[in-house]
Amino acid sequence: MLDLKYIINNLETVKNGLNKRASKIDVNALLTLDTQRKELLLEIESLRHKRNVVSDEIAQMKRQGKDAQDNITEMRKVSDSIKSLDKKLSETEEKIHGFLITIPNLPHDDVPKGKDDTENRIEKTFSTPKTFDFEIKAHWELGESLGILDLGRAAKITGSRFPLYLGSGAKLERALINFMLDIQTTENGYKETLPPFIVNRQSLTGTGQLPKFEEDLFKIEGWDYYLIPTSEVPMTNIYASEIIEEKNLPIKFTAYTPCFRSEAGSYGKDTKGLIRQHQFNKVELVKYTTPETSFDELESLLANAETILQRLELPYQVVTLCTGDLGFSATKTYDIEVWMPGQDKYREISSCSNCLDFQARRAGIRYRPTQKKKPEFVHTLNGSGLAVGRTFAAILENYQQENGTIIIPEALVPYMGGQKTIENES
Repeated sequence: MLDLKYIINNLETVKNGLNKRASKIDVNALLTLDTQRKELLLEIESLRHKRNVVSDEIAQMKRQGKDAQDNITEMRKVSDSIKSLDKKLSETEEKIHGFLITIPNLPHDDVPKGKDDTENRIEKTFSTPKTFDFEIKAHWELGESLGILDLGRAAKITGSRFPLYLGSGAKLERALINFMLDIQTTENGYKETLPPFIVNRQSLTGTGQLPKFEEDLFKIEGWDYYLIPTSEVPMTNIYASEIIEEKNLPIKFTAYTPCFRSEAGSYGKDTKGLIRQHQFNKVELVKYTTPETSFDELESLLANAETILQRLELPYQVVTLCTGDLGFSATKTYDIEVWMPGQDKYREISSCSNCLDFQARRAGIRYRPTQKKKPEFVHTLNGSGLAVGRTFAAILENYQQENGTIIIPEALVPYMGGQKTIENES
């Protein structure tokens, strides 16, 4: 959430940032509400002063034995007016808050202006995609032919866009989760967590999923609870409404969780395979930092996510998202896109974002600077380290052999109990 004072004092900067995002939000309406708020405050203050004066007059008249009934009647009218204006003020402040939480974060100056993902900026690539001298298959074909992935029976159990892993497929998914967590905890200094998979409305509002993206969430009937779309939500809210001592920053959390998304806006997209599922596994990375270090921490967050693909020897590229592709809460985002030979394209496998104090302001997460007494808002960052199902798919497509078997990446062999290949398990 943007600071109201910042919006008022930097109106053109805010308008320009929203224009870069092609946002249709009219901040002038917010200024009108703020003017009403200030007018109400002045009127209430004036009436409170009048009430105090009349109250003193009543006390003085009573001490002098005079009839103060007219003054008492006047004070009651003033008090009633104050109550009425207090109600209007509360309603106006609620409208302002409701307006503020619909405004996206402003893009960083380094973010390229663009309308969609076709205008993202490529920053670097890792490894050259291998060429195959046989007809390659997509991961869903490979998985089903080997008997390690059954999307048809998953649809029978639940519906479309749910996975069912079998045998070495389930083992590979589990191996990837453990491998990713081990790298991030033992090498990159993240503290492992196992957060709730269900969160409340306040937590989702804190990270920016609500109110804008409610249709993308799975809500639990009869409860104001939701299944998590990503473990960014519970991990970012660990310190909601708390003050952290600066000496404890940065704080770095990681977690494996299943994630649940309705994909309401993606009808007809990626209907085959594991790219866009309603339920999928992910290892997430979250950081709390000081404002001075957050962009350095973004670079290290990106490097931490890249490590996984490098160890698995999977080709990928890193892009900076343009303004039209930037997430609601982010000021700058790097996407890591893994090469998928079966689809002949790079596909997103991680998004690493700096949200500045946008989420912290919504969730009330502050820190106490060593040299200052007044707490300030932390900066929060998040990134996938990685989307497990998409990594599974990338391994199948990049490590497929002409006979339809899959070579296990060397880094995963210990996690697979020494298994080096996936043969037909049908």
